[in-house]
Amino acid sequence: MSLLLTLTSCYCYSSVSAKGKAYYLSVHGNDGNPGSIQNPWQSLSKLSSLKIRAGDSILLEGGQTFEGTVRLGASDAGTAEMPVYIGSYGKGKSTIASGNKEGVIIYNTSFIELRNINLKGAGRNTGNTSSGLAVMYSKNIFIDSVNISGFQKSGLLIFSSSHVFAQFVYTSENGFAGISVDGEYQEYNSHDIILWGCTAENNPGDPSDLENHSGNGIIAGSCRKVTIEYCVATNNGWDMPRKGNGPVGISTYESDSVLIQHCISYRNKTSKGGGDGGGFALDGGVKNSTIRFCLSYENEGSGYGIFQYDGASYWYNNTIINCISENDGAVSAAQAGIFIWNGAEDATQFHNFYFRNNIVYNDTVAAISYEEKSLHAAFNFSNSIFVSKKNLINNWRSGRNNSHFICNNWWSIVNEFNIDGQRDFNRWSEQLNEEMQGDNMSGTNIDPAFRQPGKTTLKDPFSLKSFDAYLSPLIKEGMGFSFSPN
Repeated sequence: MSLLLTLTSCYCYSSVSAKGKAYYLSVHGNDGNPGSIQNPWQSLSKLSSLKIRAGDSILLEGGQTFEGTVRLGASDAGTAEMPVYIGSYGKGKSTIASGNKEGVIIYNTSFIELRNINLKGAGRNTGNTSSGLAVMYSKNIFIDSVNISGFQKSGLLIFSSSHVFAQFVYTSENGFAGISVDGEYQEYNSHDIILWGCTAENNPGDPSDLENHSGNGIIAGSCRKVTIEYCVATNNGWDMPRKGNGPVGISTYESDSVLIQHCISYRNKTSKGGGDGGGFALDGGVKNSTIRFCLSYENEGSGYGIFQYDGASYWYNNTIINCISENDGAVSAAQAGIFIWNGAEDATQFHNFYFRNNIVYNDTVAAISYEEKSLHAAFNFSNSIFVSKKNLINNWRSGRNNSHFICNNWWSIVNEFNIDGQRDFNRWSEQLNEEMQGDNMSGTNIDPAFRQPGKTTLKDPFSLKSFDAYLSPLIKEGMGFSFSPN
């Protein structure tokens, strides 16, 4: 049985509505035709004169490429029973080639379904300055099996919208992010959003942005009640054109009640001299949010970043549980699987963090790292296994006063135990009152004897249920983990 137990989710939405009218487009059609399947239109420009009603469908011939942009606004709304549908017909997916503009814009409308289409821009470095699919100020939007590439900003942008469900969206070769959720800053007006089974791969960075990070995989900000599930982020961020804070595979910031679960983030990058390039992050202003049942490995930045930047709203009540970090953080400033940083220099803004039932394995650098600026309060680490090559915690003096460890196992591959040069686990524990419950020692210093550590190649989040590289006798002996090999 896996260390990362998964739950099966099923989301069902309607297909093409039979209640409205269907309009067909083919590159072999003619805009003077009636738009039927026997006599289709030819160009996307024909849609600008179309009065779309609830239940109507716009169908593009599969395997064909259509130039231009599809725009849907307030007058194009569907209803719960009769959504407006956009998709492909015939064999394969149709492609919308939008050049320097958006591929599809859904603006100030509701009950729209978009399925089985490719969106292709001119390229993040070759003229495009927009996002591929922009859902803005809209609600009740369903997106399924859409491939998006070649846009300078986000592949999929969800902005100030609610009740959006996107599944099996594949994004690549975009600039700022593969998928981004955003809204008016600190207003959390994007909400009730699900990203399910999506992939963000090889989104390198925005060449026009020299002031902030870019090249993220999936990033959710200014939002609440967002779920990111069974998603993958890999090889993003390798061409961010600046030094400084860098991109992350899957992250959230300025958000409330975000759930990231059953995801894999691996081999994400950052630019030369840039920061981060990590697997997952709970960034500035996050509250009441959870990362669970996730796998991070071989990211240039930390596997799990715990960050608070100056100017963000308060960060609190966040949890990472039942997750694994393998050999993350060896390139960026993190130099560890877990990285804690507070740029606000105020512990009251950065408090109540719960890290439990996790495994951090690193045969290159440390397990945990605190930035020199890392003031925090009530950070609790429990029932986890920490393995590093030598030193287990970097900059321990920055974290020792307000991080508390209980019921964890520690193992240094080279030294057996090493935190800031202290090689005696019992002495460290007793002197600092860590891993103690009253007068009793709660933690251990034992080689966890993992089944196959440091060799992960898993790429499919739906296969996490069979991932067993980190089975350990310690888990069988009741370390308090909620995952179990039994």
